[in-house]
Amino acid sequence: MEVSAVPDPEETFLAEYDPAAFPPVAVTVDVVALTMREGVPVALLIRRGVPPFQGAWALPGGFVHADEDLATAALRELGEETRLPSDVHIEQLGGYGSPTRDPRMRVVSIAYLLLAADLPDPRPGTDAAEAAWVPLRELGFGTGGPTPRPLAFDHAAILADGVERARSKLEYTALATAFLPAEFTMAGLREVYEALWNVPLHAANFHRKVLSVPGFVVDTGRLTAQGGGRGGRRARLYRAGDATSLHPALLRPAGEES
Repeated sequence: MEVSAVPDPEETFLAEYDPAAFPPVAVTVDVVALTMREGVPVALLIRRGVPPFQGAWALPGGFVHADEDLATAALRELGEETRLPSDVHIEQLGGYGSPTRDPRMRVVSIAYLLLAADLPDPRPGTDAAEAAWVPLRELGFGTGGPTPRPLAFDHAAILADGVERARSKLEYTALATAFLPAEFTMAGLREVYEALWNVPLHAANFHRKVLSVPGFVVDTGRLTAQGGGRGGRRARLYRAGDATSLHPALLRPAGEES
């Protein structure tokens, strides 16, 4: 007696599945890229060369291709629109899916965060008419700055989340050393914290706290070639230690601008 095969429910389901039965949703990626330029924290923006929001400033990004994963798409768009290198480390920041965030259709965006030192000047490409490093103070981060320039889509909110992620990472990780050369002074390290936190820090207290964190920085035993502007003593040089997380953490002073 011949026994008929039992249909596989998964195969049956997929054979009958109709994607057109659901509303179409597109997926994009956006990149919040932050670095320091001459002691000033800056964000990477592009000026859109095509609609929607033609002529407006925005984060670099675009639609995900059907054959690529999200991180690959983010690095591709970063390279296409700004000519920045694609061999950089990015981390996922969050998802943004307001039904009204894009006037074209329902678009969900996955944002990524790039934090690095010595990033080159960007050059516009594809649909970007211009690309530039823009000081965070010009984008509404910091007191007493100019009126923030408007950004396309919901990119102002995405940028704000990226800046806050970076500020938080300064508290619990050794991220600050990534914005500095291989050897740096304690004053240079403090300037990174002050610039991103937008708050002045007591030099002696900061010095003491940094040295109390095992593995954060290592004394090289060398001094700067010259002293301060008023003929002061030469500063001691440090390098990044092996620690990736800070214990104890360097917490932001209460009441700082956020």
